[in-house]
Amino acid sequence: MRNWIIAGAVTTAGAVAVTSWWGVRRLREQHSRSAVGEPAQAPPPGHQQVAVILNPTKARAAEAEMLIEAACRGAGWPRPLVFETTAEDPGHSMTQRALEAGADVVIPCGGDGTVRVVAEALAGSDVALGLVPLGTGNLLARNIDLDITRISQCVHTALFGRQRRIDTATMSLEDRTTGRKSTHTFLVIAGMGMDAEILSDTNEDLKRAVGWIAYTEAGIRHMPGRRRKRVEISLNDGDFQTRRVRSVLFANCSKLPGGVDFIPEAYIDDGVLDIVVMSPRSLIGWVAMYIKILFQHNHPLPVMSFYGAQKVRLRSAEPLETQADGDPTGPATDIEVEVHPLSLLVRVTH
Repeated sequence: MRNWIIAGAVTTAGAVAVTSWWGVRRLREQHSRSAVGEPAQAPPPGHQQVAVILNPTKARAAEAEMLIEAACRGAGWPRPLVFETTAEDPGHSMTQRALEAGADVVIPCGGDGTVRVVAEALAGSDVALGLVPLGTGNLLARNIDLDITRISQCVHTALFGRQRRIDTATMSLEDRTTGRKSTHTFLVIAGMGMDAEILSDTNEDLKRAVGWIAYTEAGIRHMPGRRRKRVEISLNDGDFQTRRVRSVLFANCSKLPGGVDFIPEAYIDDGVLDIVVMSPRSLIGWVAMYIKILFQHNHPLPVMSFYGAQKVRLRSAEPLETQADGDPTGPATDIEVEVHPLSLLVRVTH
């Protein structure tokens, strides 16, 4: 019996660790909003020049390339241009070469990191992004309702699907202790604090073996760690307010791994970031959030706050870990996040 109790406690702690930062559901609207919801349009008629940004380390990379080439050949289009990413360059120069070659649609075949790099280059242009998801999270693909288990369907959508514009966002980081600065585009969710610590500390071998569930193990290890951290937060260039937090998340849209609808009312094309501030003091706080998610009740919790803004700024006396769409982006003391409405053209099913 004792072993069953221990196993149950570990399982619950893991579920709380993951779903509390991946799965917080919105309690109620705290700002006015309206989704743009413009209907998707057919792509321009005629032949298209397709460019593929391929991560050759992914298990089904060769299959994806073969399917794209076969589909282009069947449509009577030119042979697709294929550029392989490297460990040193996850796709920056490859996407620029694709654009210089006159690509009409650029298809990242890889994980969320490859998608972010390609989207950063395409944002603000009329070149479409097609998705063939080969990663662990496949966050954007989930949010445009692609069936990530069926590569052939994703290839068909990337080549022949309709088009719509979605928001992108940027996260600018500065670490005053080292002078390091960087800017990262993200499409689904970025964050600072415990969520980023878990991502940085997830075992890569376990992640390859069991996928996104590997975050559970790192989550369990981080739950007993340092509690809340003091940060200053400003929304839409307003006054800074001091909060003690475990994590602050910036959501452009809602769906995440494991079938979790992070914030059901977070629209991908409304020009608004949904900000979740989480500040549990103990395991009880995590459990309370888990129960709220599980039963989807509408009672507010003091350990979770929800806001909407076009721009968010955070300041901290000490560097805090950050992440963008599931990729660690390093420590920062100053963070500025801003949404860019309808800046990316994406191929979708409907």
